[in-house]
Amino acid sequence: MLPGSTEPQHRRTTTRLNRWQRLSLTAASVLSLLAIALVGCGGGGHDRSDRADLAVPEQSPATAHSSTPAMPAPSHKSVGRGSLSANAPLPGMPPIASSANLYADAGANMLSAAVKGDPYLIYVPNSGGASVDVINPNTMQIVGHYATGTNPQHIVPSWDMKTLYATNDIGNSLTAFNPRTGKPVRTIAVNDPYNMYFTPNGRYAIVVSEALRRLDFRDPHTFALRHRLSVPCPGIDHMDFSANGGYLIASCEFSAQLVKINLHTMHVMGYLHLPGSSPQDVKLDPTGRVFYVADRYNNGVWRIDGARFRKLGFMHTGADAHGLYPSRDGKQLYVTNRRAGSVTVIDFATHRKVATWHIAGGGTPDMGGVSPDGKVLWLAGRYSSTVYALSTKDGHLIARIAVGLQPHGLCVWPQPGRYSLGHTGVTR
Repeated sequence: MLPGSTEPQHRRTTTRLNRWQRLSLTAASVLSLLAIALVGCGGGGHDRSDRADLAVPEQSPATAHSSTPAMPAPSHKSVGRGSLSANAPLPGMPPIASSANLYADAGANMLSAAVKGDPYLIYVPNSGGASVDVINPNTMQIVGHYATGTNPQHIVPSWDMKTLYATNDIGNSLTAFNPRTGKPVRTIAVNDPYNMYFTPNGRYAIVVSEALRRLDFRDPHTFALRHRLSVPCPGIDHMDFSANGGYLIASCEFSAQLVKINLHTMHVMGYLHLPGSSPQDVKLDPTGRVFYVADRYNNGVWRIDGARFRKLGFMHTGADAHGLYPSRDGKQLYVTNRRAGSVTVIDFATHRKVATWHIAGGGTPDMGGVSPDGKVLWLAGRYSSTVYALSTKDGHLIARIAVGLQPHGLCVWPQPGRYSLGHTGVTR
């Protein structure tokens, strides 16, 4: 059953349990699926706060890493004062590539020294189970299948682009992959890592704990907790950062809201209501002025003035609008319309639709990324157990590859750029 159905919630839950029982998972995994029935990012449920009791206890930072105690949270009173204003640049972040195009250093084949030795591979988390499939895009074949924790949602590149992390939401862990080999190397205990981002200066990993309604600011290497921010809007999922790194805007999927957070003080600045919405992916335009927000209920994208935190307009794209990906030249935005089986192309300069690509044979395009050369858009088919490769020239289907159950936050690696902001490979 696709998202947006009017089928009663209890019936949708039963459908999911039956599907998992056919996979003969362990009893513990089946119990965990009660949470997956309410999985975020438009997975067919509602608020996943019932998952809070599944989180495993963590050591306090002082116990686990006594040499690096937790950093005290700055005061709300600091907001707006001098360098602590959300409009001020975040200390330590790399300089802006270009005021006209924030993605200027992430153009076609502009690979940094950190990733030049990494093989070109597609990493696919199968969120309906506990595994990652690795695809060779040259042969269009799966070349690796690796076990992870339960419910891997996204494959997230680290800020320094040296590690890829599968965020095992129900499994309360991260599975670290070495991109030089394409293989997992270790498992890290982290509570409720639905998604993960990195502050633009690389100082913190931001673990998006959707079910627990919080953002955990952690050491980007050890993952020791540094600051915990409660965000009491149900379904915090995706985010993007202002051009100078002073603030972020995140989507709250189940409360029809966006939240703005000052990254100098790590406190909530306010909320913005989007009527009748279920906001999903968030992406800043190349000029750094407008945030685009996909909305799966209103079937399109909002444009948001980030500085003033207000709505600028709305554009219909297709049913269940979900993922947002800039083209390599920074001129266009690809919008995945999951229930429509299509991708809408928006011109950043005019804020207008210029094309709609329908996937031949149908599909459920969700999350993904653009190839290093910019010629292929790779997308996970969330409800089709499939990965799609689409030409960015005209949208024609290059390949359809069968993978595991409910493939979600697919990562194309390596990516051009100087550093990663996380998610499925947002680089600048």
